[in-house]
Amino acid sequence: MTRRLDYRSASPEALHAYRGLESYVRGCGLDARLLELVRTRASQINGCGYCIDMHTKEARAAGEDEQRLYLLAAWREARCYSARERAALAWTEALTLIAQDEVPDALYDEARRHFEEKELLDLTLAVIAINGWNRIAIAFRAPVGGYQAPRA
Repeated sequence: MTRRLDYRSASPEALHAYRGLESYVRGCGLDARLLELVRTRASQINGCGYCIDMHTKEARAAGEDEQRLYLLAAWREARCYSARERAALAWTEALTLIAQDEVPDALYDEARRHFEEKELLDLTLAVIAINGWNRIAIAFRAPVGGYQAPRA
């Protein structure tokens, strides 16, 4: 697919503002590997190849195991994810698919068992951020495959 427009240069001010949310999320204190799992899972649901490429590479750079990345789309069947990660992935799916259903009380209660109030808000902001990035990348056909993760 051909890129429709280069959104980075089309409105640097808008991207700067949106990166402010991303910067907050990156520094909020949630584990980087957890954030990359969440970003990758939301991107899988949304079908964003650009973001799947980016966040699987970022996850590997953060020390994530390849096998866990391979199993992410089937995380409910895979026992390699912690209870906290499972709660985060369930929360991610519910928020990403929110137009299909509300967020059930039982899901909220499970998330609260694993995340303090600030952490759950930060996780929610991470899901909001990646869903927005997915929509930008998909709408303007960001080229897939060329992302290089920064070296640690």
